[in-house]
Amino acid sequence: MNGTAGDVVALVPAAGKGLRLGYDEPKAFVCLGTDSLLTRSVDGLWASGAVDRIVVIVPADLLDAARNHVGADVLVVAGGDERTDSVRAGLAAVGDASIVLVHDAARALTPPTLIARVVAEVRAGRSAVIPVLPVVDTIKSVDLMGAVVGTPDRASLRAVQTPQGFDADVLRRAYDATTDVSTDDAGLVERIGETVHTIVGDALAFKITTPHDLLLAQALL
Repeated sequence: MNGTAGDVVALVPAAGKGLRLGYDEPKAFVCLGTDSLLTRSVDGLWASGAVDRIVVIVPADLLDAARNHVGADVLVVAGGDERTDSVRAGLAAVGDASIVLVHDAARALTPPTLIARVVAEVRAGRSAVIPVLPVVDTIKSVDLMGAVVGTPDRASLRAVQTPQGFDADVLRRAYDATTDVSTDDAGLVERIGETVHTIVGDALAFKITTPHDLLLAQALL
């Protein structure tokens, strides 16, 4: 798929099993109100006004099902067994886009304004931008036996959200430099020596992972 230079393309990996959510179907296809998490995530990206194209990545046997959820304007491609495999498949489909976002389908209530702010920061010259929130709980490091081995200073800790935004060439270099499995694209970018910048996230961009999360999202709707 060839794009236009300067395009902003959002990748939406949507192959999560949804086991912790308690459903047999993939998490992205679980309904929140009248629409699936995937549909709501894609709609939020379009509503931001900052995204030119969207690529959804799902297991090969769910291509048609995903197309039914996102419409003809969204490219749906087959991913792999791991999230990194799926993002690679998405990167192969973005053409010569200049900015790539990677957005969790499970963050279905992410405000469009947050998405637009991430894109604006990358357009302003940041090579990698992630939305974050302060960590409010005390965090403990523990060993394999469950014994506490340290207490990090939470003042310097942040919880990371999506979309994560990148200069497209930087994200490609990060993926070319590793074969490791990772759930954090920004972490791969850090490994190649690029600075990852943060912006203030939004409480509504929480990840819907458990039945409690789903109930919270339904209440917020």
